[in-house]
Amino acid sequence: MKTVKRWAAACAVAPLLAATAACTSDDGARPAGAAKAAEACAYAWSNVVERDVLTGVAKRQTFGEDGGRLTQPLRRLHTPRTEAATETGPRTDPATALRSLGAHVGGGGEDSAFAEAGRPAPDLDTIRSAASGPGTLVSYAYVREVTADFRRTCTGGEPSTGSATSWSVDGGGVLRCEESRADLEGSGPALEAALRSCGPGAPATRG
Repeated sequence: MKTVKRWAAACAVAPLLAATAACTSDDGARPAGAAKAAEACAYAWSNVVERDVLTGVAKRQTFGEDGGRLTQPLRRLHTPRTEAATETGPRTDPATALRSLGAHVGGGGEDSAFAEAGRPAPDLDTIRSAASGPGTLVSYAYVREVTADFRRTCTGGEPSTGSATSWSVDGGGVLRCEESRADLEGSGPALEAALRSCGPGAPATRG
C-alpha cells in the first residue's frame, strides 16, 4: 500500500492562542467607563475522538504488464466540517473554542487553520501515481477528524456547553487489491476504500 500525506494549502503553521480566552457579551457592547479587561474563561473538553475518515474513493483500475497511470476521479463520501456550536448558556465564539480544542489535542490541531470556522473541505483530486506493472489499484483520500464536547466557564459568568469538530491531516493513498486484508488493517481509510472498490473476491477484502 502506498500512502501519501499532504497538508491543505490553507494550513500555514502558526502558534495557537492559549486555551484561556476573553469572554464578551454576544453583542460586544460595553457600558461607558467600564473596564476593558475581559473576564478569564477556560474550556474543559470531554468525549474527544480523533480518527482518520475516508473522504473519497475512486473506482478500481486494472493494469497489464506495462502498468499505466491512475485516472479515475475520486467520489466524495464525507465532507469534513470546522465548527463549534453552543448548546446551552451564552454563545461561544467558534474560533476561540476551536483554538482551545486544537491546543488540547496538540499535533495537527495546533495549526492555525484548525480553528478556521467554516473552512472549506479539501478538494478530492486524483492521487497522481502510476502502476509499473500488473495489478488492480484504488486511490483514496482522507482527513484526520476531531470531534469533542466542551464546557466553558468564565469568572463571574454563566457556563456554556456545546460541541466542536475540525480536521487536521489532509491525506491520500493508493492501495493494491491484491494485498491481503491484514496488510490494510492498520489504516481505516485504506481498508474501507478496499471494501468499497476492490470487490468481494479480492484478497484485500477477504476475511
